[in-house]
This record gives sequence, C-alpha cells and structure tokens, in this order.
Amino acid sequence: MTKIPMQTPFGAVYFRKSNPPREDWERDYGVAAEDGLNVFRHWFMWSAIERRPGFYDWEEYDRQMDLAAENGIKTIIAELTHTVPDWAYRKFAHARQMRADGSELPAIMGVSAATGGFAPNGGGAGSLTMNCPEVKEAAGAFLTALATRYEGHPGLLGYDVWNECNYAPSVDYNPHTKAAFRVWLQEKYGDLDTLAKAWYRYSYAEWDDIEPPRQVAPYPECLDWLDFKRENYYGQMQFRIDTIRAVDSDCLIAAHGVAGAIPDMAARGSDDWLAASKVEVYGYTFVHARKGNQSWRSFYAADLNRAAARGKPFWHAERQGGPLWMQPQVVGRDKEDGRVAEPEDIRVWSLTSFAGGARGMLNLRYRPLLDGPLFGAFGSYGMDGSRTPRSDMASTIAKWTNAPEQKPLLAAKPVKGEIGILVAPEAQAWDYLLSREGNYETYREAMWGAYRGFFDNGIQADWVHIEDIDAYDALYFPYPIMLTSENAKKLADWVEAGGTLVSEACPGYFGDRGKVGTVQPNNGLDAVFGVREDEVEFMPDIGDRIRFTLDGVSTTGGGFLQSYIVTEGSELARFADGRIAIVENTFGEGRTLLVGTHPSVGYYRDQSEAGKRYFARCFAFTGKTAHTVTSNPAVQVRLHEGEDGRYLWLVNATRQPQTGTVTDGEGKPLTGAENHWAGDGAFLKDGRFALPPRDVLIVRLA
Repeated sequence: MTKIPMQTPFGAVYFRKSNPPREDWERDYGVAAEDGLNVFRHWFMWSAIERRPGFYDWEEYDRQMDLAAENGIKTIIAELTHTVPDWAYRKFAHARQMRADGSELPAIMGVSAATGGFAPNGGGAGSLTMNCPEVKEAAGAFLTALATRYEGHPGLLGYDVWNECNYAPSVDYNPHTKAAFRVWLQEKYGDLDTLAKAWYRYSYAEWDDIEPPRQVAPYPECLDWLDFKRENYYGQMQFRIDTIRAVDSDCLIAAHGVAGAIPDMAARGSDDWLAASKVEVYGYTFVHARKGNQSWRSFYAADLNRAAARGKPFWHAERQGGPLWMQPQVVGRDKEDGRVAEPEDIRVWSLTSFAGGARGMLNLRYRPLLDGPLFGAFGSYGMDGSRTPRSDMASTIAKWTNAPEQKPLLAAKPVKGEIGILVAPEAQAWDYLLSREGNYETYREAMWGAYRGFFDNGIQADWVHIEDIDAYDALYFPYPIMLTSENAKKLADWVEAGGTLVSEACPGYFGDRGKVGTVQPNNGLDAVFGVREDEVEFMPDIGDRIRFTLDGVSTTGGGFLQSYIVTEGSELARFADGRIAIVENTFGEGRTLLVGTHPSVGYYRDQSEAGKRYFARCFAFTGKTAHTVTSNPAVQVRLHEGEDGRYLWLVNATRQPQTGTVTDGEGKPLTGAENHWAGDGAFLKDGRFALPPRDVLIVRLA
C-alpha cells in the first residue's frame, strides 16, 4: 500500500484545461494551501496533450505539478485516455465505437471540460475502442509518456485510472469488439455445439457468424454480452494500471465510481466491487443536486463504497461544493433539494461521508467552470476564485480532519452493520434484461427500499456482495429473482451453517442462463425455506395492490406475488385473499423467513408506518440487537471503533434543531467523554443529546 503523506486527503478537482484562467493559478494554489487543502486532482486529457502524433504539450500540466510542490499540495493525475485526439479519431476511423444500431459515436466537446475528444454518454469508454490494437498501442504510449514525465515529481501523489467507473449500455459494436467477444466465447464454451446448446442458436457454421445481441432481453446471449462487456472494460482498466505501474511502481493507484452498483452494475457497468479490487484507494462521486438531498441517500453512497472497498481506504472523491444550474437533474425540484449548496450543506454532506467511513474528500470543482453547460456549477470558491462562505466551511473541515488531535478519531472505523443487504449481480442483470421493455424499476426500488426500511429504524444495514456473505450472520435479500446454481448452493450452505436469511419473493426463480426452475423455490432452495410455490404473479405495474397481514398489521407489498404450500416450515402470514404469504423455517443450524412479495418496493414508494414496522419485525427475527437506539428518528447515529475507544457520530441533516435520547442496544444511556466536533449547544450526556440544524456531533464515548 502506497503511503499517503497526510492524515486525511482533502481538496478538490482543479485544472480542466479551459478552466481556471492561467492568471489565477498561483493565487488559487496559495489560497488552497492557506485553507488547509492538501490534494488536487486534474484531468490529464489525451486530447489536450498529444496535439499531434508523438508531440506532447505538457507545459500547462508541468505548471500545475510545480505549483503543487511549491504549495505543499499533492496531485492525483486523472488519466483521461477516453478523451480522443482529433487526429486519432480520423486516423483510427475503423476503431470508432458503434451503437447497437450501427451508428458511430462522435468525438464531441466535453460537458465537464470545454475540450474536444469526448464521447456522448460514453462513461469512461471514449469514442474509440481499445479493442483495436492500434488504439490500445497509442493510448498506452500516451500513458507511458505521462508516467515517465512525472515519476518522482514532488507534487505527485498518484493516478486515478478511471474517472467514474461506468460505460454506456448501448456500446460497443465495433468489429474489433465483436472479434474480442468471439474470442471470449471460444474460451468460455470451447466449441460451437456447446455454445449452440447454451444460447439456443443452432445454425452457427463459423465463429464469425456470431453477432453481439442487439436487443435487451432475457436470453443467455444477453447475459454473456453483459459479462463480456464488464470483463472487457475492466480489463482495459487493468491495462492502464499495468502501463503506469511499468514506469512508476511507487505511486498511488486510485479510481472512483458513481456509487452506482445499485442499480447500474449491469446496465452501465458500475461494478464498484470489481473496480475497488484493482486499486489501492477507491472513491465515489455523489452530487446531491443530481441524486437528491436526503440523508439516507448520503449514507447509502458511503455505505456502498465501504462495502465495495472491502477494508481498503475510500474517499468521497467528488462532493458537491456549490450550486447546479439549468441541468435536467434539478429541473422541477425544490431549491433546497441540493440545487443551491449552502455552507451548512457542505458541513453535513462532508461529515456524513466521514460518518459512513470515508477518509478522504475532494470537491468536484475547486471553483466553477466559466464555459459549457456546467458553467457556475459545484465550486466552493467564487467564479473569480475568491473565498465564499461555502469555501470557508470546507476550509474549516479540511483543517479539522488534519488536526493531530483528530488522528485517533479518523483512524477508527464504522462497526459492521447489524444486518447485511444481499447483492447478487446476476439478479440485477436479469432484472435489467427482463424489465427494460416495461421500463420497470423493481430492482432499484427493492434494494433502496430495503436499505431505507432498516435506515428509518435506526439499523445499520451493510451492502453485502454474495462473495462476502461468510462475514455476516444475518442477511436480507430484497430482490432474489435470479441465482446461479453455484450461488444458490453458497447461500444454502451459509444458512445450513447457522446464517439467518430473510428473503423476499421468488428466490432463484431463474437459474443458470436465466432458465425458470420447474420446482420453486429453485435449485434446492425449497428445502432451505421449507415451502413449495403455490402460485406466482408477475405484475409489478400493479404490485401496490398486494397486501399481507403480519402480527395483525396490514402491510403493502410490491413487485411480484408468490404464495406458498408449507412443507417443513411454519406459516406466519397470509395475503389479503387468504393465500400463504410468509413462512419461517429452520434449515440445519440456520433460520429463514420467506416473504412472498416485495415489501421493500412498497416501502420505497410510501414510507408507511406499517412498512417501517415490517422491517423492524424482520430485524427482530434475526435475534440481533441494534448498536444504538435513539428516540428521534430524524437523527442518524453511527458507531465507530478504534484502538483508542468508541466514537459516536450523531447526524442532523434537517433544518431544525433536534433533541432526544440515545442508548446502546441493551438500553444503557450513552455519554460523551470528549467532543471531537460539536456545534453551538450540541451535547451528549447521560443518554440525552441536542444538535443544531444541519450539523453533526462527534464524541468519544465514556
């Protein structure tokens, strides 16, 4: 692990070629250093640097690196090989990325940098495919020149090797990518006859007869296409890492996504777990003006990245620091819904990310762009680079995070959640293929609804990839529609060994290659849950009509309806029409609860009190105890543990003061022994607390 030379990386994205103006650079660096910023990230764009084949214009980038060194600021070089030089777009015309309809991606002006060479909606893919050997060689030559030039520079911290790890769902159908897909299929299936049986296509005479699927539909060929694209694009990420590492073996390698694994792991390749596995530090972009200014969303993004990082450090790599004007994400939304970032927003957004476990932070603009559609957006500093109340707040937090007395606090880590929300990539992939025609959002609503259901009960639910289930003893599976036979067995073995599983409807309904099991639940899961399917209804468009009664409370379902015949389990609840809705069972050393609809979808839509009670009841089924209990659900509480003790973070994201009580899971009142962050009037004593609006109280517990 590369040593990071500061306690907490805190800074901003600064140079994007057209902005900021050159005459302000020296002053801006000086102000940033005075304000406690210690990291800048710049876009080193291929299209802006290699102006002609083999001719590199480093002059402005050299100046950034030198200014960083002079001011004690470290630089993250964001390599942007997906910004294609105009000469390369012409020279490698045969390598232009193509959409499913055969149209080529143009090279256009960038939205976040008024510079040419970007692809429209292409994510990190660019307008040329790196499956073309000539393009890969040219991009590799640029990366080699880049790493060679700045290796050992005193202003260098490391490289960000993929800006917002994702790609457009409709690319790439270029002949070079088709050829790579055929090679991938040969390695997977071996011969055409085996492929024919797997795909139900029986008239391939040659491998060249195979075309990538042009439709988004639930067929094995579409699953393979999604798997290939993920491996292919993340293979290109690995190529960039290996190319840089071949020159500079000591620099930090980082990347950041968009906290998009839920719901875009399949559609847009936002596989945060895979991306994080390749780098030393992983981060995320989360902009409240685009995502929504609700506290559960802020925690969701941090929690997802903490899970994906699997113990590695992670940063909030792009945090909003200013307003967003005239973009489609904000049109029609309330002014307070992230559109105008006030100093108090900067405070609560930043400290919420730290409460979620982030240990670094960058504003996605130091100061706003002066041109392009994102003019005036996101900067904490003014259009002219002057200080603002927002930048003053960011400065306060930057200095606080790097104060020596905060070292024990920031060395502590969030405790493991009381329950995990299970993430099975194949379930998301199958939903994407199955639901596009009807434009359903069942998966997204189920996953977020489950997270919010526990969140609103004050329960920390961690996101748990199915590869990581052995680290947890209680799991909630919101949308289990597809499981491979391998993962179904993994889950069954986990329960049998003592795990507690709560699953919503249709667990593993679709098995290998998306084939429906004739016995449901599929792949042996009928024994795990102690039931057989009675009837099933796939009608997510009217899923809000589904009702079941549990413990005398009528609760809204959603998504699908699956009723049961009990074999070994015990009936707990029925649907409004009398069919069996919920069954509990013992399997080996473990326990299961199977719920024949998707209450998570219902809760995502209505946040009803009945839905909230349902999630509390599911948690009670696990027999576990909450880390903390608060009387005020408007305040979020997180517990961290470190070598020097336990720390409590209380977050008030509302615009009103909040008071209440907080105890540990056994009912013992919690008391602060030492304040690490406390606004005016904030305290925690003998279990009682007070918090100012949009503020956080952080205490070391007695």
